[in-house]
Amino acid sequence: MAASNPILTLNTGAKMPAVGLGTWKSKPNEVYNAVVSAVKDSGYRHIDCAHVYQNEDEVGNALKHLFDTGVVKREELFITSKLWNIYHDPKHVLGALETTLKNLKLDYLDLYLIHWPQGYEFVAHDQLFPVDANGKLKYSDVDPVDTWKAMLELKKAGKVKSAGVSNFNPQQLEKLIKETGVAPAVNQVESHPYLPQKELIEFAKKHNIVLTAYSPLGTPDRPEGMKSANDPVLMQDPVLNEIAKKHNKSPAQVLIKFHVQRGLTVIPKSVTPSRIAQNMDIFDFELTPSELHKLENIGTSFRYCALKNQKDHKHHPWAHEP
Repeated sequence: MAASNPILTLNTGAKMPAVGLGTWKSKPNEVYNAVVSAVKDSGYRHIDCAHVYQNEDEVGNALKHLFDTGVVKREELFITSKLWNIYHDPKHVLGALETTLKNLKLDYLDLYLIHWPQGYEFVAHDQLFPVDANGKLKYSDVDPVDTWKAMLELKKAGKVKSAGVSNFNPQQLEKLIKETGVAPAVNQVESHPYLPQKELIEFAKKHNIVLTAYSPLGTPDRPEGMKSANDPVLMQDPVLNEIAKKHNKSPAQVLIKFHVQRGLTVIPKSVTPSRIAQNMDIFDFELTPSELHKLENIGTSFRYCALKNQKDHKHHPWAHEP
């Protein structure tokens, strides 16, 4: 099964498996088993992590177990992590990476991303969302270009094989490229049929940037602060379910396949072994051009991870959206 997982070549020459395991919202005592099951039983070779998920130490224990027991070698896995918003000042970037490497028990990352373009003030390592006396987030005005330059230094030092970004809009990507001459290897963004990201895909193709789709299933277990009563439920969409029924597949499998066929990488999250296996079992069917068109033009438009409470940050990527 794993042999069918397409491998995308990044602009650094690195090889990135199309389907990976996401670890956002994976709870303690769950993520260890999820990573072991994904790699050992379902053939995953791509694991997506982040400092802010606060579970990298447990992911690291799982990776160590997999290496120590000979299930895989380090070079057979593609491991991504992300620089959190309090570490945007260039002087904090190396230390943030070293913390992630220590937690993951690794000597290097295959891919390190700037998690969001908007930075927060650094107050303390355990204050990931620093707030003032009124409960307002303390913003940093560090230019993402300066953070990007520090990320490129990590690549030069061999601590990361590739550097990229997450949640950057086309204008922000353009600025990075114009001011440094180096395009990110990857831009990881929310994408699904309610947010097909056509403009970003076109921009990425033009600049040889791979797009990774997060929350491809509509992130039904997103935190309460990101939900409202009238949010559309992607997995219940009638167009999606009609296509899934036709192929005798689950809606989740169709959603993952949707990204793979569009040339993206995709990182569905699960801690349930049967669903982890099911999410990789998508290589025995193809969506037709007509079905892809229907999914891309479904009519409903919705961003589940909008961070609307931060729209006043000058580097917020989606501030122009309603």
